[in-house]
Amino acid sequence: MTRIKLAALAAALLTIASPAAAKSLTVGANIGNVPWEFQDEKSETVGFEVELVKEMAKRMGYDETSFENIPFNGLFSAVQSGRIDAAISSITITKKRLESVSFAQPYYDSDQSLSVLKSSGIEGLKGLNGKVVGVDTGSTGDIYATAHEKELGLSEIRRFEGLSPAMLDLAAGRIDGYISDIPAVAYYIKDKPQYAVVERIPTGEQYSVMFAKDSPLVAEATKAITAMKTDGFLSGLHEKWFGTKPDAATSTVKVAETPKL
Repeated sequence: MTRIKLAALAAALLTIASPAAAKSLTVGANIGNVPWEFQDEKSETVGFEVELVKEMAKRMGYDETSFENIPFNGLFSAVQSGRIDAAISSITITKKRLESVSFAQPYYDSDQSLSVLKSSGIEGLKGLNGKVVGVDTGSTGDIYATAHEKELGLSEIRRFEGLSPAMLDLAAGRIDGYISDIPAVAYYIKDKPQYAVVERIPTGEQYSVMFAKDSPLVAEATKAITAMKTDGFLSGLHEKWFGTKPDAATSTVKVAETPKL
């Protein structure tokens, strides 16, 4: 047998012996965003959206899902550049964002909130005159606080990369209030009685998985989420992480269209 034939035979045997490469969906997330995506006591990445996107990927035909920890504001450029396939982190669908990225159908309805230390005496947005407020960089809380900065009389808006550092600064008195998505704050403070959500700020937001603009994965993801709503998977997930069944009128239950401009 010639040397060329031996090489070809070896290559063929290697191909037969090697299993097919697993099809993996790479997802970016701002890890530490409870209860959506965070590390548990075993340093495993867990949360409502972690379980959601794993199930979604499985129904899209992926063998596995891998997660990359990226600051919230960096998720947008990461999907646009193709560094990751998709992004989660309670990302609100907005018209402005739809100009540069795409979203699957929504799966959670939310509003903003103002949280403070109970000892501060602040009872709502009207109590923020001359105060320092924290927000997450590039979030809808950031957008809200910036748009209403003069109206509320804020002395300063400080920007953070996630809920935990903001709440630690709130506890230390370095900021007077924190404007952020109400589900994450409510979950974070449920066993921390020194904090209180003193005002729900109606903004009518909806969360979904974000993809590169016009990615073909959007239609596949929307189809998978429809099935997860129809067979009750998402309702069960809501009950697991929030302790109650979702309202039938919310996007956690109702099937929706793929968001478009």
